[in-house]
Amino acid sequence: MTSTDADTGGSTAAAAADHPRKPAPDTRSDVQTVTHTAETSPSAGKHGYAQQKDAHIKRLRRIEGQIRGLQRMLEEDVYCIDILTQVSASTKGLQSFGLQLLEEHLRHCVADAAVQGPEAIDAKVQEATKAIERMLRT
Repeated sequence: MTSTDADTGGSTAAAAADHPRKPAPDTRSDVQTVTHTAETSPSAGKHGYAQQKDAHIKRLRRIEGQIRGLQRMLEEDVYCIDILTQVSASTKGLQSFGLQLLEEHLRHCVADAAVQGPEAIDAKVQEATKAIERMLRT
């Protein structure tokens, strides 16, 4: 079984709510930063994931718990194959989340671009294609 908020009595979620964290700046040179621009945001001002935001946050907290579980497994000198099994579960969780987010992007942002005209839809399809390529490379 994987580590979740339930394993910690929900304290992870409660602590996160009480003390919001700012992400640490990434100093790796190979990381590409995605910026928010008017060109890539839907005209309505909401993102495709807006309706499922709470569910997505809950899912990401569960994945975060799995990652913390990996750290504990290393600290406790757990057998390599057991750790690799947990790595696989964490990876699948992130991939599943990414696919759900991609689907919501297609349904919301690309569909919104279709109403705006052929140039807008071409730009959104190209943007989605590049995102899919990045997901496949990982």
